[in-house]
Parts: sequence; structure tokens; C-alpha cells
Amino acid sequence: MLLYNTQTRSKETFTPRVPGRVSMYVCGITAYDLCHIGHARSCVVFDVLVRHLRGQGLDVRFVRNFTDVDDKIINRANAEGLSSVEVAEKYIAAFHQDMDALGVLRADEEPRATEYIGPMIELALRLIERGHAYQTASGDVYFRVRSFPGYGKLSGRDVEDLRSGARVAPGEEKEDPLDFALWKAAKPGEPMWDSPFGQGRPGWHLECSAMSEGLLDLPLDIHGGGQDLVFPHHENEIAQSEAALGREFCRFWVHNGFVRINTEKMSKSLGNFVTLRDIYAGYLPEVLRFFLVSAHYRSPLDYSHEAMDEAEKGLRRLYAAMESATQALSRAKWSGAALPAEVSEELARLEAGYAEAMD
Repeated sequence: MLLYNTQTRSKETFTPRVPGRVSMYVCGITAYDLCHIGHARSCVVFDVLVRHLRGQGLDVRFVRNFTDVDDKIINRANAEGLSSVEVAEKYIAAFHQDMDALGVLRADEEPRATEYIGPMIELALRLIERGHAYQTASGDVYFRVRSFPGYGKLSGRDVEDLRSGARVAPGEEKEDPLDFALWKAAKPGEPMWDSPFGQGRPGWHLECSAMSEGLLDLPLDIHGGGQDLVFPHHENEIAQSEAALGREFCRFWVHNGFVRINTEKMSKSLGNFVTLRDIYAGYLPEVLRFFLVSAHYRSPLDYSHEAMDEAEKGLRRLYAAMESATQALSRAKWSGAALPAEVSEELARLEAGYAEAMD
């Protein structure tokens, strides 16, 4: 099977590190709002990949996390008069409802960031001990980007180019504007945990490194997510994980393309944000899944009512063809012990075409 590896910018033959077994980690949602069509595309893309790998006889251990501590969750909690825990629970439940309807298999493990605070602290301490991170007077911990020579290898960005546009925000105590937070000192009204650095909470990038290391053997075979995560999230994951481990973190980086709304980038600020529940109000979830797999997974996908109408028609044609085939076989004079030769040949062609397209 050929997979496009974002890090090498090329298609490579995929073979698991351990024969017969695949370790796969995909970044999940930050649980502060209802899922939108961009979330659906990523979930369906990696659902198809997991199903295909398992169909090839591989034992896939699939992990997809939930970020349940974040600035956005805190802001939503304040807006709704709830605790951060209540907000996360509400939207994780909504995620499961929406993805179950879409036919997306649940991951083997669905860790939450708050379940891995201890491993995150331990990872930050390792990075400090190795000179890749530092603690500030206020209790923040930052990763030293320049201490990791490979920074930028995933996104193709140059550190000096990044440096020219970077700024230190008021109140930050960074050594370098490029440095990113591993641990954030506690602020009034925010969730916090005890640590050697003082009370605080983890930075977003640290979460996935700790959870993947805790649940899967490294290096990962596949790490996935949307293209919007390539930089800075996945770039920072590589930096902190490989700096702590002293070796490769992941072998294949796989990213799905963006969803555009009526040819425009989807954005809340543009008012073209479409949740799955908005879509389900007018179309069956199966129609949405059919639409999401209608384009190459790395290409932009344009969502519109017209496109969904076409997907609905296409799905109806598929079911009509299946019904016609079923009726034809039921009328055929054969024992049932073996399919007619012409049917077997056609099925073989279909299976070969599927395998060629997927591999």
C-alpha cells in the first residue's frame, strides 16, 4: 500500500514497523462545540484507512484523543455557566452521537488530556533535564525551539523565516519568540493541577505527545489529522517527542484536505460554519459520508447544497444497482453453491479495482 507521507512529501510503501501490527494515532476534537463538517471529513478519512488496513488482515491499534482542557473550553464554560468538565462531557457525548450516525468506528482508545496530566509533567521534566525546555519565574514551562535541529521538517518551514514574524506577547517570559508552552501557570478561575513548576495546566501540544507515548509503542506507524494541524501542532509534537526520546516519533504523517463552503474556506468569522447537526436536518448521515468519500482525501472538498443533492442522487443510484443485482440473482437458475461465472468475474474486477484504488 502506498501512503503519502507529509514529512517526506512523497508516496511511500507502507509496511508496519512490527509485522502484522499497526500503531495509529489521530488528533481528536477540542471538546467545546458541536462537530462541523471538517471534523467529519477527518474522522471519515481515517475510518476508511483503519477499515482498509484491518481488511488487509492487519491488527490496527487506533487511538484518537479528546482535548478536554483548553482556553476555548474555559471560555465556553464561562459563557454557558458550566464547569470545564461539564462542557467537555457535553461535547464529547455530542461527538459520539454525530460520528455514530456517520458510521465512524470508535477508536480502540479515546484518552482525555486530563487523564494524562502526570505523564505530561514527566515529559516536561525530561525536556528540562535535557536542555530542551525551561521554567520561567512565573511557573510557565517553554520548549526551546532552537534546541531541536529538525524543527520545521514536517511543514517545510525555516526557523529563521518563522523568527522574523514571531513576537513575544505581553506577560510572556520566553527566551525566544518561537518557543511554545509546555505548561501554563495557573490563572484564577481556570482548571489547575499541582506540579513541580507550581499549579497550572498543560499546553495543547504536550497532550498528544504524552498520550501517544502512553498508549502506543513508538515510533508510531501512522499519525493523522487535518492539514490545519501540520503547523504548529504536529511540528511541535515532533520536536518535543523526539527531543525527549532521542529517536524517531512517527514513521508516516497522513493529513486530510480542507473542506470549503461554497468554494470559500470554512470559518466562523465568515458565517459559513456548518455543523453536522445542521446537515443532518436536511440529509441522511449516510449521504454525508458518501459525499465525504467522493473526492481524494488530500484534495480540498467543496460543500454546498448542490453537491449534497448530487451525493444523494449518487447514493440512490448505488442502492438501485444493488437492488437490481439482488433481484437478478434471485431470478437466476443457479444452485447457490457457486455464483454464475459472469457474476464471479465481475465481482473479481470490482475487488481488483478497489484494491488498486486503495493501494
